[in-house]
Amino acid sequence: MRIFHIQSSGVQELDVLPHAPPEQGFFWIACARPAFQAQLAEVQGALQRLTGLQLVDLHVSDLLNGQLPSHYDYTSQYDLLVFRRLATVPSEDSADTAKATHRRGGTPVLRRIDTSPVGFAVFDRVLLTVHPGDCSVRDAYAARLLAPAPMDPREGRANPTASGSRKPTSPADLMLRVVNLMVDGYLDLRRELSRELDHWQTELLKPRARNVNWSSLLEARLALHALDEICEDQRTAVQDWIDALETWETPQTPAGMRDLDLLKVRSRDVLEHIERVVHHVRRMEQSTETTVQMHFSMQGNRTNDIMRTLTALTAVFLPLNLIAGIFGMNFEFIPLVHKQDGFWWAMGSMITIATLLIAVFWRKRYLARTGS
Repeated sequence: MRIFHIQSSGVQELDVLPHAPPEQGFFWIACARPAFQAQLAEVQGALQRLTGLQLVDLHVSDLLNGQLPSHYDYTSQYDLLVFRRLATVPSEDSADTAKATHRRGGTPVLRRIDTSPVGFAVFDRVLLTVHPGDCSVRDAYAARLLAPAPMDPREGRANPTASGSRKPTSPADLMLRVVNLMVDGYLDLRRELSRELDHWQTELLKPRARNVNWSSLLEARLALHALDEICEDQRTAVQDWIDALETWETPQTPAGMRDLDLLKVRSRDVLEHIERVVHHVRRMEQSTETTVQMHFSMQGNRTNDIMRTLTALTAVFLPLNLIAGIFGMNFEFIPLVHKQDGFWWAMGSMITIATLLIAVFWRKRYLARTGS
């Protein structure tokens, strides 16, 4: 478990759970799911001291559930958002990660995508987050928060207001930033995933492709379909959050209005990023499906070419078989049978007929050479 006190002037990491509400800024209590389950009583007690209330039992169950889909819920005192992350698997220590990875098949990139849920409980002065066992998202954003502000070359000192170094202004703002970081984690995988799927498509579209791993391809299609469903749940959850923002009480101060407007802008930005992920996943699904159909179409065309060639060759030899069958009859008097040059007349006729038929079929492209 990691606890942070976030203010506009800086971020301080605490060793123990705080006992009183902050005079300035807010607290971020970030813990792994096993730690949250083991220290549930301490966390609930800290929330009671800091906010005057505790999490309801149903929301506690949601935060402890490692298979829950993305969704949004609320009470009169706090908001709850469960968001399944889309990021590479950094560790194999997490039970949730291992289960999610075991279910995901297909390409190695798809196996590395982790979709474990992350829970956010947003209070007025406290943000409680519950992460999978590896806590990679928490540690990544914590490192960003604790990083020193960039130096201002004109003043020769750190500039806390520089772009990219502004601290979150509220627990809701911090939640949206962490969610955006999780979504961007998948966007970073687009190039690698697209390159690997393009390689599969190239292999499928080869004219003589035979050794195709259909089980892996089916697993990849199922994995992409599962990602599509996950992204749809994410989009619905964030859209519900945006709708809830519209019901918030309008602040009476310009600073409060600005903070609320920034929350709405950041929420719409997160939603736009999720829609980009949905668009990319669906495009890959369609591309994979189209490639499979083209593969079978090419195999069907190749089979048709083979059957056409065999049919043409059969048609060439049918007259020859007829001639051979006639001269093989057990009649005593057959033309050319008792003549000395009868055999050569028959062979010449057969060769002439075969040559004419081959020339006709070649002209009609029944025996045309197919490209490799």
